[in-house]
Amino acid sequence: MSLQVERNGAVAVVTLNRPEALNALDTATKVALRDTLTELAGDPGVRAVVLAGAGRAFCVGQDLREHVTLLEASDPAPLSTVREHYNPVAELIVGMPKPVIAAVRGMAAGAGASLALLADFRVGGPGTKFLMAFANVGLAGDTGVSWTLPRLIGHAKATELLMLAEPVDAATADRLGMLSRLVEEDEQVLPAALALAERLAAGPTVAYGQIKRQLATGGSAGLSETLELEADAQAVCGRTTDHQASTAAFVQKQKPVFNGA
Repeated sequence: MSLQVERNGAVAVVTLNRPEALNALDTATKVALRDTLTELAGDPGVRAVVLAGAGRAFCVGQDLREHVTLLEASDPAPLSTVREHYNPVAELIVGMPKPVIAAVRGMAAGAGASLALLADFRVGGPGTKFLMAFANVGLAGDTGVSWTLPRLIGHAKATELLMLAEPVDAATADRLGMLSRLVEEDEQVLPAALALAERLAAGPTVAYGQIKRQLATGGSAGLSETLELEADAQAVCGRTTDHQASTAAFVQKQKPVFNGA
């Protein structure tokens, strides 16, 4: 199978499983990823999601061999895949009402880099590389990269990475803010991502979802709209048992236990 899903308690690990193709995204994989993320978003038993790639790469983006075949056949799929697959996947990750962690081992290129940047956290190792490869094949960015990249590293640097399409090594990615965690060995990337996911899965899931909603809007909305969103988010969180129980625990000088609701 080109996509594997493993449940570790409240953590779901979604692994792109085409190691022989460096986890390039063919149509079957894109459909499976879109449908799997839809399922996980609505599953209350899943409180954190890890995205990973099998083998020595995270994901090198669109499967260009399939892409070329479709182009030569004058098939509309190369153009329609953005709206049918990449856009829904981007919206699912950003709108996921629970944390998403990308375990970025090895190369993340094109739409693969975009997938990693959509996550709330990105864990990398010394072999991690990002490549905004779109311009190298005469394309603009997709899968939300024109939204995520400027937010992470600023407009000027995002312009440079997208237009020049030069690889970014792990140390530079960490310095720019493209990585949340940089571990010392590549073999530690997935375990570190899982540890972070387990920590988040034990936290206030509803609050995390509302924080994601705030951050997705707050960077571009006006002050009044942002304040209204904050008030609405606090109202949602204030009705949760997590808020009530953790507040009582704080007053009683006890460690709170969150159930995610």
